[in-house]
Amino acid sequence: MAKRKSEQAEIVEVQEVSSTSATSSLPSWAQDPKNLVYALGAVVVLAGGWLLYKNLVIGPKNKEALAAMWKAEQQFARDSFQLALNGTSDSGLEGVGFQGFAALADEYSGTPAGSACSYYAGVCNLNLGNYDEAINSLNDVDADGAVLPAMKYGLLGDAYSEKQDYSKALGYYEKAADAAEADVIAIYYLKKLGMLNEFQGNKDAALEAYERIQRDYPNQQVSDWRDIEKYIYRLKPQM
Repeated sequence: MAKRKSEQAEIVEVQEVSSTSATSSLPSWAQDPKNLVYALGAVVVLAGGWLLYKNLVIGPKNKEALAAMWKAEQQFARDSFQLALNGTSDSGLEGVGFQGFAALADEYSGTPAGSACSYYAGVCNLNLGNYDEAINSLNDVDADGAVLPAMKYGLLGDAYSEKQDYSKALGYYEKAADAAEADVIAIYYLKKLGMLNEFQGNKDAALEAYERIQRDYPNQQVSDWRDIEKYIYRLKPQM
C-alpha cells in the first residue's frame, strides 16, 4: 500500500511541476528555474529514499516475517484457528511457543508477509465467529494478483452476511465476482450473490446473477455451473 501511495504522490508532483512551468501565471517560487530544479531534485530524493527503504528495511523484514509465520501456518492447515490466530506462550503447545497471525500482522505491517498474516487472521476470525475482527483484518490486506482480491471481497461478504448486514454482503459478493480472473471463483461468488438475493426476495437480481453464470462462464467442469440451470428454472415464470 505504501509503495503505491508513494509512487502516485511522485507522479502527481512531477505533473504539477511540469504543467506550471508551461504557464505564465507561475507562483513566485517557481519563476526561478533554480527552484524548479530543486523541486525536481526533491522528487528524485523521495524516490531514492523509498527504494532504499524497500531494499534495506522492507526486504529483510519480509524475510523475517516469513520465517516467523510457519508455525501458525501449520495450525491453520490443521483447522486449529484459535492457535493459528493467537499462537501460544513458551509453555504452550509441545513446549514451543510461537506468535499467531494477529500479532504477526501487527508486527510486520507494511510487508507482503504482514498482509498475508492479515488475510490468515481474517479467515481465522471468520471461522471463530469473530466477524468484526475478521472485517478489520481483511481490510488490512493489500490484495494484488489474480486470486487474492476476489477472495478478500468474498470473505468480507461472508463476514457481513454472518452479521446479517445483507446489503454490504451483496456488494462484496458482486465485487468478488467482478474481480475474479478464474472461472471457478467467479462462478462461486456469483452463485452466492444469487442465493443471497433470492433469500432476500430479490428474485430479479438473483436470476440476473444465475444467468450471468450460465452466459459468461460456460464451464461444464465446474459443479456450480452444472447446477445453475435448476436455480434459473425455479425463478423463471413457467408457462
